[in-house]
Amino acid sequence: MSNYLTENLRTLALVGHGSCGKTSLIEAMLYRSGMIPELGTVEKGNTMCDNDPLEKQVGHSVRLAVAHIDTAMPDLTPVRIHVLDTPGYSDYLGQDLSALDAVKSVAAVVDATQGVEMLTRRMMQAAKDRNLCRMIVVNKFEDPNADLVGLLKEMQEIWGPGVLPINLPTKNRTRVIDCFDRDEGDADIMSVEEVHRAFIEKIVEEDDAMLERYLEEGNVDPRLLHPLVTKALREGHVIPVCFVSAKNLIGIRDFMKVIIRHLPSPAEANDALFLNADGTPFVTKPDKDLPVVAQVFKIVNDPYIGKIGVFRVHQGTITKDSVLYVDDEKKPVKAAHPLILQGKNTAETDRLSPGDIGALAKIDELCYGSVIHGDPALTGVHMRPIDFPKPMYGLAVKPARRGDESRMSEVLAKMQSEDPTMAVDHDTVLNETVIRGLTDMHVRSILDRMKINFKLEVETAAPSIPYRETVSAPAEGHARHKKQTGGAGQFGEVYLRIAPLPRGAGFEFVDEVKGGAIPYNLIPAVEKGVREVLDTGFVAGYPIQDVRVTVYDGKSHPVDSKEVAFVSAGRKAFLDALAKSEPQVLEPIVRLEITAPESYMGDIVGDLSSRRGQVSGTENLPGGLMVILGTAPLSELDGYATRLHAITQGTGAWSMELEAYQPVPAQKQAELASKFQRKDEED
Repeated sequence: MSNYLTENLRTLALVGHGSCGKTSLIEAMLYRSGMIPELGTVEKGNTMCDNDPLEKQVGHSVRLAVAHIDTAMPDLTPVRIHVLDTPGYSDYLGQDLSALDAVKSVAAVVDATQGVEMLTRRMMQAAKDRNLCRMIVVNKFEDPNADLVGLLKEMQEIWGPGVLPINLPTKNRTRVIDCFDRDEGDADIMSVEEVHRAFIEKIVEEDDAMLERYLEEGNVDPRLLHPLVTKALREGHVIPVCFVSAKNLIGIRDFMKVIIRHLPSPAEANDALFLNADGTPFVTKPDKDLPVVAQVFKIVNDPYIGKIGVFRVHQGTITKDSVLYVDDEKKPVKAAHPLILQGKNTAETDRLSPGDIGALAKIDELCYGSVIHGDPALTGVHMRPIDFPKPMYGLAVKPARRGDESRMSEVLAKMQSEDPTMAVDHDTVLNETVIRGLTDMHVRSILDRMKINFKLEVETAAPSIPYRETVSAPAEGHARHKKQTGGAGQFGEVYLRIAPLPRGAGFEFVDEVKGGAIPYNLIPAVEKGVREVLDTGFVAGYPIQDVRVTVYDGKSHPVDSKEVAFVSAGRKAFLDALAKSEPQVLEPIVRLEITAPESYMGDIVGDLSSRRGQVSGTENLPGGLMVILGTAPLSELDGYATRLHAITQGTGAWSMELEAYQPVPAQKQAELASKFQRKDEED
């Protein structure tokens, strides 16, 4: 496997909305560089990057894919481009955001016939926040319905005047003209001379001496401007625009030429966002001789190879003999077989240098975000966390076949290790396992992959609502448990009182028995009986909370008073008191934060009101976005992720946190109570 010097590496993530052509563009780059003999298509399911069985089935990317392109162009140094293909739907946003810490540049692919879509805006903003260089690739520019002038104007309105074409389509849209080196040509839109001048003038602004020279001479040799182009990209002052047709192989070499000449190598780019354990910045250096620092941005559980951790090397060199550490682990691991990826294919390599994207297999300690390092002194170094959206859409799951419970847990753990926006919750009270993702489509893709890749089928249902019960008035209870079975009998008598506690206070058990009416060693038996009712509920079968139980009197028998008798008496006395305490069913109220374009605010607020929700405030964000703050009962949010997706055409996001428990409406309590039947108490 050929190795490249760090200055001859480029790292690039392609982002953009579904069907804009990211996967096809990588395929065209591979084909034009001679790395594949035949051009694959998404429709045929034979592209390098859409290699997962589910991706072939649904016809679009579901997971982040990694490829590399070895270029060899006339007059240019051979360069390896590590390129990442990201999914194009917000359902898989976790995969998109994961790519950002693996690259130094991001290219937003825009469909010339569709314009700039919301996911593209979101990813470009995320790239800016991570201090990455940005560029734009306009795909399908040859379409006669594409308004290229209008599209450029739209992009400049969104991302500013630094959005400048670096090449232009020819009159017949069969090729593109380089507007960086050239100042003349017959372009389909705009003037090559004007575009050339605008780009050069933007670049020379980065250096006072070069600007003065340009003003004096009226021009400057573009070959002298590479450091300034890189500086302008690093500081976000310029966002170059390229035109391509991935399907018709137009402008592909020109695009790769821009990557090679103008995008920064790992040695030139902005520093990665590493932090020390105390939160202070940790600066990596792209020096092959320093201790290794690499970060895992992707986990793959391959059925044949096992667990694969895919990482970007930021510092040092990984070889077959490297002894490495993972995060805070004290035990070292050996990089026995460093890998380089090409879609689903892996190949061993003898060296991974700063800027390389590679992988290691069969190291269980690796997980998403892990830092691999070559010096125990680097323990605690980590990447600044990405602000992933919280997984809100949930489905309760159980194995379709009995006996698959432990296997389901194992598979879910593997799936969760691959996806930073997937969560698995297990409610011990309800004995229910819930898979959570960003949207219905996200969760369904998880279930489909479990079935296709792991041959595990599950049954699904809406997650149960974790209702609770409480009391709203003080009350007293009494019970006597007496049994005679021929020999020694059972006897216990308990008097207790109950009282409501503030919300969230939980449960208190108080012993106020005087004079040994109940022997001290049997008081725990009374509490045990009370706790049995706490767990099983009274009104509708949900756990009871926020109640104080005070045992103040009772009777015992010197022979027949046993633990079992006072467990039963305590349970029955508590039930007696509950019947008089005006018991209530409580429902969880959640605090909501909804982010969406301002134009959808009315529809969102109206829908929230129909769910017994209340808006508590709003906040304006850049880019025409708005945050809506409010509360709503959790029981009313079933299917909300899907509904918000529909209202906002896939542009909305939301999160929730438990705020409090409040009594359910009387009608709802009656409905829940009607479904509950307490098991008969034994005498």
